[in-house]
Amino acid sequence: MTPNEKSAQFEDRLIEFAVRILNVSEILPNSKAAQHLCGQIVRSGTAPALLYGEARGAESTSDFRHKISVALKELRETYINLRIISSKGYIPENKLSSILDENNQLISILVATVRKLKTSKR
Repeated sequence: MTPNEKSAQFEDRLIEFAVRILNVSEILPNSKAAQHLCGQIVRSGTAPALLYGEARGAESTSDFRHKISVALKELRETYINLRIISSKGYIPENKLSSILDENNQLISILVATVRKLKTSKR
């Protein structure tokens, strides 16, 4: 698989994750607290796909690294929000386990990418 194909595959994975986050947002209760978390996960859970798309067209390695780092922060925020949603009991943990796992895997991939970029810079 070429680097461009791997990149496109990862972008597709981020898009699928964003759709799953939107699905989660649609089943949250209508309480003020739940809707606050809903807004948070919609923003942070969809942002990585958009940021990665921007990163693929980055003007420099530094620009690419910055966009990837922001996408990583958004994924971490989403992970914490999903855990809060589960802990509060808005959605049972067993129904969120696969999306939490995917979130964690995406974080791991971007952490490895950022590390690789830092070591190649030296």
